[in-house]
Amino acid sequence: MKGALAGLALVAACLAVPAGAAPAAASDNGLSIRPAMGWSSWSFVRRWPDETKMKAQADALVSSGLADKGYVYVNLDDFYQKCDSNGFVVDNYGRWAVDSTKFPSGIKALADYVHARGLKFGFYVTPGIAKNAVTANKPIEGTSYHAQDIADTTQTHKNYNCKNMYRLKHSHPGAQAFINSWADQMASWGVDYLKIDGVDATTVADVEAWDKALRQTGRPINFALSNNLPIAQATTWKRLANSWRTQGDVECYCGSGPNGSGYPLTDWSHVVSRFNSAASWQQYAGPGGWNDYDSLQIGNGDQVGLTADQRRAHMTHWAMAASPLLLGTDLTALTSVDLAMLKNDRLIAVDQDGVAAQRVVNSGVNQVWRKRESNGDYIVALYNTGTSGNSTVSVTWSQVGFTGPAAVTNLWSGASEGTVSSSFSATLRPGETRLIRARPAAGQRYEAENATISQGAAESNHAGYSGTGFVNGDNVAGSYVEFTVNAAAAGPATLTLRYANGTSTNRPMTIDVNGTTMTRDFPGTGDWDTWADATFAVSLQAGANTVRATATTANGGPNVDYLDVS
Repeated sequence: MKGALAGLALVAACLAVPAGAAPAAASDNGLSIRPAMGWSSWSFVRRWPDETKMKAQADALVSSGLADKGYVYVNLDDFYQKCDSNGFVVDNYGRWAVDSTKFPSGIKALADYVHARGLKFGFYVTPGIAKNAVTANKPIEGTSYHAQDIADTTQTHKNYNCKNMYRLKHSHPGAQAFINSWADQMASWGVDYLKIDGVDATTVADVEAWDKALRQTGRPINFALSNNLPIAQATTWKRLANSWRTQGDVECYCGSGPNGSGYPLTDWSHVVSRFNSAASWQQYAGPGGWNDYDSLQIGNGDQVGLTADQRRAHMTHWAMAASPLLLGTDLTALTSVDLAMLKNDRLIAVDQDGVAAQRVVNSGVNQVWRKRESNGDYIVALYNTGTSGNSTVSVTWSQVGFTGPAAVTNLWSGASEGTVSSSFSATLRPGETRLIRARPAAGQRYEAENATISQGAAESNHAGYSGTGFVNGDNVAGSYVEFTVNAAAAGPATLTLRYANGTSTNRPMTIDVNGTTMTRDFPGTGDWDTWADATFAVSLQAGANTVRATATTANGGPNVDYLDVS
């Protein structure tokens, strides 16, 4: 399409937040503006990481071409430490000692190796201070304090390896100094990503201490929390960290090796369990902080425990949820089918668009998720989550968030599926997905209930509305409905706002388009079930345009049904 208004689309701003809700404050450390991508040692290497294995995976990340697609983190997880019968062996300042038999060159040398390949290095820790540090009463670096000053020996922290981690007395200044010294050591080694494991509702003070410690190093370190974090503290995790694990491990621990290691790495039930989690946590995701659904188990073909259909659905769901894409598979044994999945630019773009999808259909084995991107396109994923039997999954464009026809593209294949008038259906095999991009035709109608609402709510208690409802703003000056209109090029446009005013009193509003404000009257329409149109000639700039309708009197504005752009 060509012309000044070709490609116009209306986008409700801040889709990841329910209408009327304020977005949770994200970490302001400037990191993870988009979800992290890379590889982590836990799923495949498991309890036996070493220098040689880590270097091999880093090399494979580059040679496979995955690094060029954005998979840049190489994260060393647990079991790099040295333990004795009392827990972690520690250094002179009470911090975990690295097992020199596994990492004879040291962590800094490994990080340097990773960095030399254009990649980033990740590391692992859990809260607290080691029992051995307290028993030996190790000094806290740079202070006159010692381990026994800051340890609460009546309580231990969760730890999955050497155990024996005492809790810290965070009221004592030495506790923060200890965490700072550990963070400084990591920064000096070249750590770019830190996973703190064993986090729960009782460890908020520990997360706060690590957040402060990482910031004071002066080195940008992506801060990740794990695992199975309680949603009751979701706003706290979002304020302090760049990602947080919403559930337990995605690994099934059903392999043939020790402790369930080896293949299979996971199974379909562990993947499907993330659907409900993603629905509950969706509102908390956004630039700077992401819901982490654990490792992406794609790379080694069917042996990871998922069929090809299930692996595509696995990646589709992680991308729709804007989850970090941290591979858990053996990168030295990538299959061509899986490598093509992981390098699919269209799927990567869906993950990196900065929007977490909402579930709009949840019926038996059928699920449909949708999100709206900044250019006005809608991304829609349909799933058959069952393990037997085909299922036809359907969704209307009204459920997705718009009306009228849309051009549809299959994002796995890249093929066009033509123009679809009002709904989309696919018959899917068990575990299969269909992922599409729907681009509404220019000049279509967009519903106010999908826009950003301040001081008001979406309702449906009056007849005659379009879509699923309308916006009833509070009866105060300053209540508003805000849309974001994207134009492919600058030019004139006509905006039509459909409204109802069931009173005999005029309800004026300002219409603000990119900072240019006009005031319009919205007179009574006779009753709240009778709707009228108010039309405005405006000029749109290329790209995003903000359109806000704001009440100017204590009576509030009229009810708003939709905005047409032509």
